[in-house]
Amino acid sequence: MALKTYKPVTPGQRHKTGLDFAELTKGKKPEKSLLRPKMRGSGRDNYGHITVWWRGGGHKRKYRIIDFKRDKRNIPGKVAAIEYDPNRSSFLALLNYADGEKRYILAPNGIKVGDILVADQNAEAKVGNHIPLKNLPLGTLIHNVEIKLGKGGQMIRSAGNYGQILAKEGEYALVRMPSGEERKIFLDCWATVGQVGNLDHINVVVGKAGRSRWRGRRPHVRGVAMNPVDHPHGGGEGKSGPGRNPTTPWGIPTLGYKTRNKKRTDPFIVKRRK
Repeated sequence: MALKTYKPVTPGQRHKTGLDFAELTKGKKPEKSLLRPKMRGSGRDNYGHITVWWRGGGHKRKYRIIDFKRDKRNIPGKVAAIEYDPNRSSFLALLNYADGEKRYILAPNGIKVGDILVADQNAEAKVGNHIPLKNLPLGTLIHNVEIKLGKGGQMIRSAGNYGQILAKEGEYALVRMPSGEERKIFLDCWATVGQVGNLDHINVVVGKAGRSRWRGRRPHVRGVAMNPVDHPHGGGEGKSGPGRNPTTPWGIPTLGYKTRNKKRTDPFIVKRRK
């Protein structure tokens, strides 16, 4: 898939780029049975408190139900369509299974309409097949990786990302993550072979503020531009820096301050990403 540029008839068009969507199935509407309504959270929790700032508005979306578990074992599925998903950076592949059921999966890079994919213990290690880590050869590129057996893929799901199996020792596989972190994962956990599709997603230039608003992202205000009542960096005559170590609006250090507190997963991380 390639990027397309736009004729600079306005300042917003000058540096803007977009995907040409050449690999998507033309004129294909989403599978109606796999659509669900999607409420707009606008960055708020169940009490209505803002927990993520600068969110709201944006285009209406419907959620696509995605099969991260791939639990239809040893039943071949034919790729019927490659589709856009407004809720994530990767594309979706619609699988028509031999028993008549339809499911969406994350579209791996390189699959085409008509390909046959399967989730099976002893399946061939080809792109799109879902296989336990213990049955994959070293060096295999993988995505949609389980952490807990049976919970479904939770890691390596964004466009263009992939992990790599580096070693197997005891009951664990050593997997290199897209961040560079090396992590031990239980050998019985399942993963999908290949790299997540839509590789050019990272190269898209938004080009103008309005395009961010379409995606539900509102203007981000700097702390130094606020008043002292609103942010520790605020106030001062004219333009001025924070005057202290950078903090959040609530006074907690930021920009490099370590907040990790999930000690139970420390034994599984062999090499950190930093």
